[in-house]
Amino acid sequence: RNGMCSTGDQDLGRHTVCVKVTDEFLAFSRRVGNDLSTPMPEYMFPGLKGGDIWCLCAQRWAQAYNEGKAPKLFLQATHEKTLEYVP
Repeated sequence: RNGMCSTGDQDLGRHTVCVKVTDEFLAFSRRVGNDLSTPMPEYMFPGLKGGDIWCLCAQRWAQAYNEGKAPKLFLQATHEKTLEYVP
């Protein structure tokens, strides 16, 4: 990790949007099939809670934005390639 939401060819989900997750967003994400709250130690994923900073998939952020559930984003840490995926 470098403090930025960098990306590369191996990042199929394009985790380029730096956000501060909220409980409302986490509930939305769980409802649409992407549970980010539950720890998954086999993937070294601790699970998220409201207030955590995370590199979010650009398409998921756009989906949440369109439904009024998008968390605050940090432009300085969001990768410029995000503009290719988010209008």
